[in-house]
Order: sequence, then C-alpha cells, then structure tokens
Amino acid sequence: MQLNCLGFPRIGRRRELKFALEKYWRGESTQTQLLAQAATLRQRHWQWQAEAGVEQVVVGDFAFYDQVLTLSATLNAIPARHRGDGPIDLDTLFRVARGRAPTGQDAPASEMTKYFNTNYHYLVPELSAGQVFSIAYEQLFDEVAEAKALGYQPKPALLGPVSYLYLSKTVGQDFDKLSLLPNLLKTYTDILERFSALGVTWVQLEEPILALELTKEWQDAITDAYEAVKTAKVKILLTSYYGSIAHHQGLVSRLPVAGLHLDLVTAPEQLPLFANALGQDQILSLGVVNGRNVWAAEVDEIAQRIGAIARDLGSRLWIGTSCSLLHSPVDLDAETKLAPALRQQLAFAKQKLDELAKVRLLLQDGDSKAAMEIIAQCTARREAKALAADNRVIARVKALTQNDYQRRSDFSVRQAVQQRKYRLPLLPTTTIGSFPQTPAIRGLRSRWRKGELNDTQYTEQLQQVTRDTINCQLKLGIDVLVHGEAERNDMVEYFGEKLEGVGFTLQGWVQSYGSRCVKPPLIYGDVSRPKAMTVDWAVFAQSLTDKPVKGMLTGPVTILHWSFAREDISRDTIATQLALAIRDEVVDLQNAGIGIIQIDEPAFREGLPLKQSDWQAYLDWAVKAFKLSAAGVVDETQIHTHMCYSEFNDTIAAIAAMDADVITIETSRSRMELLNAFEDFAYPNEIGPGVYDIHSPNIPTVAAMVQLIEKAAQKIPPRQLWVNPDCGLKTRTWAEVEPALKNMVEASRELRRRLA
Repeated sequence: MQLNCLGFPRIGRRRELKFALEKYWRGESTQTQLLAQAATLRQRHWQWQAEAGVEQVVVGDFAFYDQVLTLSATLNAIPARHRGDGPIDLDTLFRVARGRAPTGQDAPASEMTKYFNTNYHYLVPELSAGQVFSIAYEQLFDEVAEAKALGYQPKPALLGPVSYLYLSKTVGQDFDKLSLLPNLLKTYTDILERFSALGVTWVQLEEPILALELTKEWQDAITDAYEAVKTAKVKILLTSYYGSIAHHQGLVSRLPVAGLHLDLVTAPEQLPLFANALGQDQILSLGVVNGRNVWAAEVDEIAQRIGAIARDLGSRLWIGTSCSLLHSPVDLDAETKLAPALRQQLAFAKQKLDELAKVRLLLQDGDSKAAMEIIAQCTARREAKALAADNRVIARVKALTQNDYQRRSDFSVRQAVQQRKYRLPLLPTTTIGSFPQTPAIRGLRSRWRKGELNDTQYTEQLQQVTRDTINCQLKLGIDVLVHGEAERNDMVEYFGEKLEGVGFTLQGWVQSYGSRCVKPPLIYGDVSRPKAMTVDWAVFAQSLTDKPVKGMLTGPVTILHWSFAREDISRDTIATQLALAIRDEVVDLQNAGIGIIQIDEPAFREGLPLKQSDWQAYLDWAVKAFKLSAAGVVDETQIHTHMCYSEFNDTIAAIAAMDADVITIETSRSRMELLNAFEDFAYPNEIGPGVYDIHSPNIPTVAAMVQLIEKAAQKIPPRQLWVNPDCGLKTRTWAEVEPALKNMVEASRELRRRLA
C-alpha cells in the first residue's frame, strides 16, 4: 500500500526560491547560484517525502516559474518573439513569463490565467497551425537523473497531452487545437521513452480536464491519447483532481492505463463507481488528504471510509494527496507564534506527508498503541473545534432579509446622481489600488513588527508615503485617486488580521505565480469585524486633496477564496459572514466622507465549480454576498469592483447582477478580447478595461494604450468607459509606474480631444 504525493510546493519553507529568482532577475546573482538553490530545495523536499514513507518521490513538480511553461519548453512550444536563435534555456522561460525579446527589448509576455478553480496562475501555451512538437528542453530529465543519483525512485508528474491542448490558446489563423494531437502524442511518447531509459517505473499523467463537462471531440481525444501511449515502457497513473470524474466513468475505466488517481476530497461519492470497474491488474490511488487546505485531516474517519476497499485491494491501493501540495504552505514547523488551539487544527505540506502515513498505519495496524494515540488526537481536535461558534454572528446571518441585498435605487438613477456629484470627464482615469511596495516600505513594516519602531513612528512614516503617492497622482493628472495601500502587506491578509474568527501565519506562503507568493488567512471560526479596518487611512488620504480618493476593500468572495476556510460549515455561509463585516466597513467609510469605495473581487470567477451545470448555485450565493457587502450605502456613493484574469463570457449576467457602479477588469494581455462578452451582453453599468499589463516591467506607449482604448470603445460606449491599469501596482517599481501612468493619462486625454 504505497503513499502517493502528487506534487510538493517548490518555493521553500521561507520562500528561498522567490528570493533567489528575484536576485537573479536583478542581476545580483549568477544562474549557477540560482540552480544551486533550486537543487537544495528539491533535495530537501525529496528527503521529507522519503522520511514520511513515500516510496516514489515526485519529480516534475519543480518549476522556476510555472510547470506548464516548463512543459511548453520541453515540447518546443515557445513563442517566436521570445525564442531567439539558440536552444531553449532558462532565460527563454523567463522571457516568456516576463515579457522580453532575446535582444532585451520589450515583447508581450504570454497570457497568464488561473489554473482551473485555484489561485495558481499558469502561462498559457501559444500554439499555431502546423505546430511541430519535439523535445527541446532537458529540465524534466535532468531532475529525474538527479533524484536517481540521490538514491530515490522518481515518479515524474506531467500535465497530460489532452489537458495541455485544452489549456492552450491558438494564435495566427483559426484552427482546431485537436488537429495538433497526433504530433503532440509522438513527442509525449518520446518523453515517456526517455523516462523509461532513466529507470522510471511510474509516470503521473494528469488530465484535470476530466473534471469538466467535455464534448464528444475532447472525450475521443482522451481515448486516442491513451491508446497512443499505451506501448510506453513505463506504467501510467492517470491522474485527476479538483472534482468528480464520475460523469466520465465509462470513458476512463476503458483506458489502457496501469493506475487511476481519484480526488476523494472534492468527490468522495465517485469511489464505488471506479472501484467496481477497476481492472484486475490496475492500482487505485485515492486522494484522501486535502492538497488545497491547511486543516489537519481527520485520518481516523478517512481510514474508516476506505477500510473496506483497502482490504479488497491490498497493495493495489495507494494512499495519496487529493492534488499537488503546491496549494499548501510548506512546513508548519516554521510557525513559532501560533496559538496552540489553532496550531493543533493545522497541517501544511510536510505534515500532510505524515498524514498519509497515519492513514496507512490505521488501515494496516488499527489496534496498535500508535493508532489509538492518533484516534485520540483526532477526537480532541474535533471537540476543540466545536467550541469556536460565535452565536451573535450566527444570529445576525439568520436575521437578514431580501432588502439587505439591494441598493436603494437602480443604476440609472444612481449614475445620474453620481455624475452630478463628481463631475468626472469622459474616459476618467484611475488606478486599481496599490502603488509600489518598495524595499523601504517593507523595511518599515519589518522594523515595526520587530518593535524597532513604535506605532506613532510607523504611522507617521507611512503617512509620508501616502502624501507622496497622492502628490504623484495629482501631478500626473489622474482623476480618481487611491491612497496606495502602503500600510498593507497583502490584500487579503491585511483584512484577515483585523477580523475575528480569522488567524494568520508567519511563513504560511503559497505560490500565486512566478516569484509572487501570498500568505492566506485562516478562517477558523465565525467571522466579525470588531472595529474599523481602513477608515483612518482613507480619511487621511482624502484630507490631502479635493479630488475623490477611493476607499479600498477586498470583497467577501475573494477573502473566502484566497483564505484557507473552515470546512465544517458551508462556503456560502462563510461568504455571508464576511459580507456583513465588509458591509460594516463600507458604511463607516461612507459616513466618514469617502464617496467612492472599491470592493475588489478578483477571485469571483475562480470559485466557479468546474462543471458548468453546477455554476448557477455558486453564482447565486456569490452575487448575493457581494451585494450584501455593498448595499448599505446611499445613491451618491459610487461602488467599484475589480476582477482580473477572468473569462467573462459565461458569467457576464452574474457580473451584471452584482450591480457595481463601475467594474475594472484585466484585458491588456488579451488585447481587449475579453470585452467581447460585454459587447454581446450590452453591459449596463460602467467599466474600466485595463489598458496596460502591470505584471510585465514593460512601459506601454501612449499609442499602444490609445489603440486599446479605441478597441474598447468599439465594444462599449465611451460614456461607460474608464481608463486604468489592469491590476494593482504593488509589484512594480516607481521607475516603471510613473512613466506608464503618465502615458495612460495622456492616452485618455488624446481620446477625449478626438471625441469632444
């Protein structure tokens, strides 16, 4: 009965990879030094797996930016604008991700979007008609050899060929992506043969699209793909995650693979279907430890649920994580200040490996003293969790009525009132919220947390940063300002630290993309807001100018999705509790004189179930949560929201139902393609499509932004348009931000002159 880890976070327990990457990008270290740090991390993580009893350490989960991008390089699928004349190397990958040509000039970065319904972003492969695939990058094979040399048996993890095509985009002439499958399969076969030659026994081929509702063409592609690779001299573990694949049971059970992995955390009900159809020689890997959350697994209950099938299958059963542990923080042992009551509820990636071993122990030796101790720990943890209820919050949720979810007037009425109050020009300019978090700001925060600065000193210095940020925007001529959020560490963590029922960690980092890491709060109890969270900073910023300064909040749906949320009550109940807390803040901001308030919901679409037939139930409660957070204000108060990296076509009606006065969205990398949804739907409210990509260091020209605004104006009436970047500016430098915003303002003014 083997233990099966589907993947391990690569950033390191103290974000060692992040810092090594950024040092290399700044030219402060060599590639040799970067590679050495990466090897140290891989070897540590393999050692942890082996110590926990994992027989085959996972390889291929490590990436210097994104594992899908690494696969694209392996397959020789690199855009021409980033490629260069030489072989594909690590710098090639960085050019794709960060927007550079081989000459050092700007070249648009490849599009980045969410990986299914997670907060992890992948680089979208760009494929053209007649694309020729071949093995062109050696990282995967080098790491297999590295693991073998250290005495480990490696199990490569690789996105499957059909899911790779599904997640890609076509460029150039229009064509069917599936026409590329035969050539792609030849290269996958070559990869599998290379693995076999290196001594690999099992390969984890991941087909997460099986959790989607696939057309017949894509279902047939799955069949064709696994028929084509069945002759490989390695055993294939067909791997699914993030949802049930029961609707494809007949298809999957017919595939000629040596094993199947099921995610039983999201879909425990699918187990009997596949267990009954399992071939006599096939293994079944059960994902029973949650790879996407931090709560300690109820290993005694898991063992009880799968006990019967464990007895039936014996060594043909593997005990695994539900998905890659990429979505979990690395090591709970790095936490030194957690309250004991909260700590006992948690398990990070390293501890989840031990949980796999505990499940196996309970299955194989359930009457032992060690097993009894494990069961006692689980019982004590559940009893402690039951004491966390806040009856005041529970009663407030029960008392809500339909009126609590509605603005006082329709948008057309509110729009007229707001136009008279703010007198904004055509194509008003604004930014999304954050301004650069410089080393000086991070240093201030660090010194304050260490006690080297008292609260007064810290506040005074951040107030000066806020003054500078306001003055910069005034000098640039931006119409609706922001205070810059210098006091905030992260858009979710900042609020999590100020809410009851929410905890936070010191080193609970997870990767969002590239070197960007976030530290999600832990929603362990019923949520409430004991006091105002942002009002003082908003009022201070507004006192510096007569122009409107937006109050900046993170919305309830995003706080939920970007936190590690408790699992003992429904997610819609948690969202409602969060919405009430944000509503209280919105009302306090309005009463303090802040007339424009932005409630960011970048994760709104991220929460969609993978099956479209399940969407409406989610959209109903997600829309209600946002409306509840925003509906306590008068008509004059203008509510903004922001969404990024979302496809809107299928959810546009729900986004309109949120009834925000202004929505800002990411559209620059797609060259305004995402606005097709707003054109076809005739979106009724105002909208700010992002006119430049803040995730790239490139500084956009006036002409480039004028062109994008003109494209937007072809789809949406100019009177409804705002002009803004596509996301916050936190990760950029002032040297990049000021000229970019200057060009953005000039682009807006140029078009105003044309349209006047």
